[in-house]
Amino acid sequence: MPVARPEPSEVRVIAHVDLDCFYVQVEQRKRPELRGKPTGVVQYNPWRGGGLIAVGYEARQFGVTRNMRGDEAKKVCPNIELIQVPVAHGKADLTQYRDAGSEVVAVLSRKGTCERASIDEVYLDITDACVASALEEQFSDDVLKSHVLGLSEIDNEAGTTVEAWFRKSVADARDRMLAIGAVIISDLRKAVLMETGFTCSAGIAHNKMLAKLASGMHKPAQQTLVPSSSVTKLLATLPIKKMKQLGGKLGDSLQSDLRVVFVGDLLQFSESKLQNLYGINTGTWLWNIARGLSGDEVKPRTLPKSHSCGKTFPGPKSLKNLAEVKHWITELAMELQERLETDLCQNHRMAHLLTLHAGTSQGYKTNSDNKFPSKSCVLRYGKEKIASDAFKLFERALSDYLAQNKASPIKGGSGIWAVTSLFIGASNIWAIPSVSMWCFCSFLGLLYVRMIHSFVFLFW
Repeated sequence: MPVARPEPSEVRVIAHVDLDCFYVQVEQRKRPELRGKPTGVVQYNPWRGGGLIAVGYEARQFGVTRNMRGDEAKKVCPNIELIQVPVAHGKADLTQYRDAGSEVVAVLSRKGTCERASIDEVYLDITDACVASALEEQFSDDVLKSHVLGLSEIDNEAGTTVEAWFRKSVADARDRMLAIGAVIISDLRKAVLMETGFTCSAGIAHNKMLAKLASGMHKPAQQTLVPSSSVTKLLATLPIKKMKQLGGKLGDSLQSDLRVVFVGDLLQFSESKLQNLYGINTGTWLWNIARGLSGDEVKPRTLPKSHSCGKTFPGPKSLKNLAEVKHWITELAMELQERLETDLCQNHRMAHLLTLHAGTSQGYKTNSDNKFPSKSCVLRYGKEKIASDAFKLFERALSDYLAQNKASPIKGGSGIWAVTSLFIGASNIWAIPSVSMWCFCSFLGLLYVRMIHSFVFLFW
């Protein structure tokens, strides 16, 4: 459940930077002849042309959307270029996209605290940079293309209106910090384009929540500012399900029990009323977000907190026996080991916890609360060890799952259970010293990893 954190007393400037149609941009950088042409990226599964996972803006103009498959997209846009994601271990290989995202993070992290939220999005706390900078007397054309929420258009001259706001912002401490932040983020976005070839959009506000909401409002290659004076109007028309952490059961409850349609509708309820209904923490969080308040900090993180590999098995492709499960766990273990070795050599880090998650469908009625349990154990490096340990975790979880649902396990093709998704992950990642000397080659690197990991395990 959401946790309420008070906003700090000092003014902060937070940006959420979101890369535009990132998978498409990565492919277009590899093949420059695709720039400006309708382009989409599809899953490796070729059925009906593959499912679209990214759609370029040129293709969107023809009505192509992400819920289409490739064959349908070609009917809507005959000239669309469909590129299949790389495949490894029987599933999509996202390595090139993760690496490209790291290039962008390296640029953005020059100006403040950087938190990598996903492959293609980053939070930046640029408060210190804003404090150390003065508001410019002349603003570049790029900065004046910013969108400032709450401004009314004057004679259809948006640029003039924006410039007037920047001039006026000098009189208000919060707006002045936001205006300086707009200049900094504009410069960073320009640097990302120059150094990586990628465009990105950004939301700039006084907290992470508002910055995230704003970054997607004007795309591609644009930025949106959220002055404090515009927050009430913004949330008054923001559907409750569009707010992060309100897309699931909590949002459903607000809609059904309180008849809340927009986030701003929560203003009618007192903090004590919301606490009585949803608990002290969640109640206070709801009271805060209705007012655009959030104390969530940007956590310094340019590297992932964990590594995970997964695959879904929808409908008839679900796994119905242990042999099938073991095969796919082995494939996932190979990918996970490769990523762990890369992390070790590049970042001098090691993971210490292995976790298995699975999704299932049942051939019998069951309590919906009895979900397939997740299991964890100490991580041992090496693809064979990871595969063996992960499969043992699955067997333990399956035994618990069947017991919860009062079913007896039957080996193979029982119809009692079917696995619809498998994920294995490595977490509790710690930095270790002087590991670079061990990476002369993959064989020696792996050998030393095992030796050091055994030593760490004894004292863990």
